[in-house]
Amino acid sequence: MSEAVALNTTQFVVFVLSNEEYGLDIQIVNTIEKMIPITRVPKTPTYIKGVINLRGDIAPIMDLRERFDLPHSEETEETRIIIVKFEEIQFGIIVDEVKEVINICEDNIESITSLGNEGLMENILGAGKVDDRVITLLNIEKLVNISIKE
Repeated sequence: MSEAVALNTTQFVVFVLSNEEYGLDIQIVNTIEKMIPITRVPKTPTYIKGVINLRGDIAPIMDLRERFDLPHSEETEETRIIIVKFEEIQFGIIVDEVKEVINICEDNIESITSLGNEGLMENILGAGKVDDRVITLLNIEKLVNISIKE
């Protein structure tokens, strides 16, 4: 791999929601946790499941399935909470399964902003093409900012 290609490559944590693959920039992923008890917080949107005590820090937890209006699914051994951190905000998102960390070259990321649902589209960076797979790359900063404001 040439150095020029390496400079235009980003690592993404790939996870599954409702049999679809999504990716988060690894730079904002703090840790990946197994499911732990979540304390419900009154008067929050239904997709905010509550908060967890993560080694002394309180982190709000969002159910990404519910946020994206996907069908409910029971928790399994594979269910994980991905803890993301940016701009001093630490937040957890519940996903069905974390699969892998992959490198995606900038040239293999396409914009998909013209697909309609603008509310959902602003949460998406694009679609990453890896071999015969298409991975929806999330803009978690926008997603979390929207959730905090609601």
